[in-house]
Amino acid sequence: MHNIIHGANPENLYRCFGVPMPEKIYDFSTNTNIITWPEVSINVRELASRYPDPDCRKLREVVAQREGISPNRILFTNGTNEAIFLLSEFFGDDTAILQPNYSEYARAFTDAHDVFTLTDAVSFRHVIITNPGNPTGRYIHLWNVISSNPRTLFIILYEERERLCDFPNVIILRSLTKIFHLSGARIGYVIAPEDIISRLKSRLPSWNVNAIAQELALVFLNDKDFCGRTRNFYREHTPKFMNAIGELGFSVVNSSVHFFLVGIDDDFAVVKELLRHGVVVRHTRNFPGLSGKHIRIATRQPEENKILVEAMKRL
Repeated sequence: MHNIIHGANPENLYRCFGVPMPEKIYDFSTNTNIITWPEVSINVRELASRYPDPDCRKLREVVAQREGISPNRILFTNGTNEAIFLLSEFFGDDTAILQPNYSEYARAFTDAHDVFTLTDAVSFRHVIITNPGNPTGRYIHLWNVISSNPRTLFIILYEERERLCDFPNVIILRSLTKIFHLSGARIGYVIAPEDIISRLKSRLPSWNVNAIAQELALVFLNDKDFCGRTRNFYREHTPKFMNAIGELGFSVVNSSVHFFLVGIDDDFAVVKELLRHGVVVRHTRNFPGLSGKHIRIATRQPEENKILVEAMKRL
């Protein structure tokens, strides 16, 4: 079971648990957006046959305009995972990870310390935070903490609800693979002071973001309606989904996003039983502080959510 690290890989999960995989499965283990893509028309043949822009200029300009910052403060990467491992080369010492957190941080920052409160976190030189938290879905207001600790460098994945990018001691990572369902394309970006961006860029290979990923990201970043439709969908259906599971007697942890934790006694036992019904959820064995006492579930279409609720009734 040691190689079950992430969600969104049902084939691997079925193989590891020794459960035959049915023809139809419902994957609640991934927190990728399930809203249908808008009409996308790109020339894949042309894009795949020429070198991509090594500087992602068009993408940086779009993000810079949206954020009100210089393009020189933005660096695009092959997903946020590339950025995380890149950052570990420069900020790997005296580092704390606010747990529970995305497991790739621990893989990249091998000498980091696990902490469970912000008070403990800010005693370190570098602090890694996912906000809202993954897998908890908890949102933390960070403005006062950051402004009160100017000597601490905060590395924050996803934060959008407060404007934190103007702080000189903040690095923000944003993934485009989740919100735009581009997991296979692999693209994300970093916002940081210009000197940090220059240092990071010096360690990246040329053409680290492929042309197809750049073009797709550009389509979505220019689509002003897609994110709004996504927010409206999840605001309507996630509370209903959480309530339906809670009414079965399970302990549902409040969340500010479209994925949430459900308290159980043994995550592997529940995961295995649900797999038999074609339902895939996320285990929590590799999240410090959770230790297999929860499963993580992400909202899907209403008719699919009902299938998970019915499967959990059988438990």
